[in-house]
Amino acid sequence: MKTKKEEQMKSSLHELFLDELKDIYYAENLLAKTLPEMAEASTAAPLKKAFQGHLKETQNQIKRLEQVFKLLDEKAEAKKCDAMEGLIKEAKSLIKDNEAGLTRDVGIIIGAQKVEHYEIAAYGSLATLADLMGHTEVKVLLGETLIEEKATDEKLTEVALNFVNEKAAAE
Repeated sequence: MKTKKEEQMKSSLHELFLDELKDIYYAENLLAKTLPEMAEASTAAPLKKAFQGHLKETQNQIKRLEQVFKLLDEKAEAKKCDAMEGLIKEAKSLIKDNEAGLTRDVGIIIGAQKVEHYEIAAYGSLATLADLMGHTEVKVLLGETLIEEKATDEKLTEVALNFVNEKAAAE
């Protein structure tokens, strides 16, 4: 039998978990609205393609989060994510402050990777908590998204290293 303190901790942890799910749900929806702008502002074809592909992935990640809420018998709700709003604002600033070209593409990659690192941290933490609380299916779903976010980060690094950075240096 659990002590009252253990039940309270679990309840508090569950509430924190839900709060963070709502946060990343907001973040993913905001990113889905922003990725087309990032693709449009990109001049390098591989970068445009990466953003277009990640938009589809992000839309699937949103659906996956909705599955997570359903598995937890919770309504899929978004809670304003100040961190993602700041990261998106910074990425848009990099676009606005630099003329179209490969140097701006470098800035866009930097902004996008900051977003990916935020998402990697969020999904890694959420998957760990899901596992701790015994939400096996939820952990699997969050883990799938974590793998995708890491792959997107690697793809952006590849575009930067194999195409954009060196050509930007020559501009």
